[in-house]
Amino acid sequence: MFGFLRSYVMIAVTVVGGAAAGYSEAQLLSFVWLGQGLLGVLLLWGWNDLADRIRSGDVVMDLLRPQHPVVYFLAADLGRAAYAFLTRFFAPMLVGALCFTLYVPQRWPTYPLGAASIVLGVVISFGCRYLVNAASFWLMDSRGVNLVWLVCSGLLAGLYFPLRFLPEPLLLLIWIGTPMPSMLQAPLDVLVERDGLTGQLAIVGGQIAWAAALIGLCFLVQRRAERKLVVQGG
Repeated sequence: MFGFLRSYVMIAVTVVGGAAAGYSEAQLLSFVWLGQGLLGVLLLWGWNDLADRIRSGDVVMDLLRPQHPVVYFLAADLGRAAYAFLTRFFAPMLVGALCFTLYVPQRWPTYPLGAASIVLGVVISFGCRYLVNAASFWLMDSRGVNLVWLVCSGLLAGLYFPLRFLPEPLLLLIWIGTPMPSMLQAPLDVLVERDGLTGQLAIVGGQIAWAAALIGLCFLVQRRAERKLVVQGG
């Protein structure tokens, strides 16, 4: 129902001029239904595995594995995302295609760039979720951090509306200053060809930079957390 609600809002937005913020009606409808399909793949919410293991003390067993915890959880998350892509991505797209006229990419480079952008979105989403979970190493109750993440990730990732609807200064601040748009807005803009090929390459390049920065930060936070456990005798 959320997809239908957003679709009719987008149709209403474009009813006067036929386009809004550079998107045609078909592009906005594809934006909505691609977003519905990618929601389960990116898994913005509902991942508390690390936080639960920290609270129970099972995280100590993770430290004994030959794989680094960041690598272990990232590999598991990529496997989860691949399974979700096969089982949860196409059903919303089929519903959207049957009920509305969706936009089909016109340039062949969009397909490999879109695939790369989705994978990078998963990595960036994982990095953010890992850092939110890792707050449990220092906080007895991390529900406040989770609540902030819940509100910010949906709003700033472009889930509720395309961020291109915002004023340009605010858009640039959100896009460059936070990793949120690189999770969902970025792959959606690449797949609906909101920009030319140069713009698509710039979006994917920005995602690569955010993915590298977040994974590096995950390693750094994990190292500091392990040091804290050792100091406390864990």
